[in-house]
Amino acid sequence: MPGTRPGMTRKMNFQPASRKLVTMPALNLSLLKNSYAVCRFPSDTPAVAPAPGPFSLLVQATEETTLVCPLDHAPPHAEIDAGWRCFRIEQSFDFSVPGILASVLAPLAGAGVGIFATSTFSTDYVLVKAGDTDKAAAALRAAGHTVRSEE
Repeated sequence: MPGTRPGMTRKMNFQPASRKLVTMPALNLSLLKNSYAVCRFPSDTPAVAPAPGPFSLLVQATEETTLVCPLDHAPPHAEIDAGWRCFRIEQSFDFSVPGILASVLAPLAGAGVGIFATSTFSTDYVLVKAGDTDKAAAALRAAGHTVRSEE
């Protein structure tokens, strides 16, 4: 299936461990102005620091190295998945607060929007394919979040 990861094609049903209601907060999100690329390198590739900008990410793992950066900074020798837009959660929450990322991901899943999510120490970032940007923003607003564009 296009856009699926190997081993991730099964439908799964999730049941909550308890019936306790978790209140999901209304969040302020910014849609960053750049178009982003998700780049993959073999695990033995030396890490290259991402170019400065409003958002970039470098993850080194045993199986690969991943770089998320503005599309115009994507290294040409990488395997590149281009055309991503990035929503940034503007608030910072203590790590013990449950449901922050879920309050963003649930409406996107309900709208059929695929995501690439990541976090920094202070906040979360959710990337969606550029063609889904309007659908994603509408789903987030319908869920009670505020979305503003930095463009």
